[in-house]
Amino acid sequence: MASISETNGEMRQSLRGRTALVTGGSRGIGRAIALKLASLGAKVAICGRDAAKLAETEAALRKQGATSAAITADVTKAAEIVLLIEHVQTTVGPIGLLVNNAGMGIFGPVHEKSEEEWDRLMNTNLKSVFLVSRAVIPGMIARGGGDIINISSLAGKNVFAGGGIYCASKWGLQGLSGCMAEELRDRGIRVSTVCPGSVATEFSGRGPKDASKVLKPEDVAHAVAMIATQREQSFVSEVQLRPVRKG
Repeated sequence: MASISETNGEMRQSLRGRTALVTGGSRGIGRAIALKLASLGAKVAICGRDAAKLAETEAALRKQGATSAAITADVTKAAEIVLLIEHVQTTVGPIGLLVNNAGMGIFGPVHEKSEEEWDRLMNTNLKSVFLVSRAVIPGMIARGGGDIINISSLAGKNVFAGGGIYCASKWGLQGLSGCMAEELRDRGIRVSTVCPGSVATEFSGRGPKDASKVLKPEDVAHAVAMIATQREQSFVSEVQLRPVRKG
């Protein structure tokens, strides 16, 4: 794999021949990641629950000349994931790069949150990573390697009022990712996390912020590309991503 610091001509094809699956890939950070990986030569499959948005993003991928697929799937449900992985591997190729990006935010004091809100957020932010990774890992082991990149958050490293259940999901994701990395590194599989601060997307966050003081989806996509294109003997386990100007 080529380094992201190499020339643009080399970097444009640095993921050539690899198949990537991006969950939550229809909009925001997921869309930016999918387009970035395609620009580096990867074949890209995206999944999500919004068929119209998936179609829009797949059209953008095809406009770039990428081999792509867009699959409607709920990654909190194991049965749908089985069908998703089968479809990707049949129509696009064996998954060598998995980006677990699907996520949501629910904020407010813990004592005001419902059990349904807890379950919905944990299923989306944490259980989905377990389920999709579990489905993809055996194939990576059989092929002798792969990359799993989990989109976490600085909320998985810090706490703030109103962030109780969201922070819990991201702290959990950090722990899951770290343990997976230790279990899989001797199999040639690298598991990494990207931990962005606030990003300018439709994501349900903590209120409006100065757009000049938050990250853009493309910033997160660049970090994913950096990890995906690292040399084979290296292992970037975590990237913490902050805007230059403090909000």
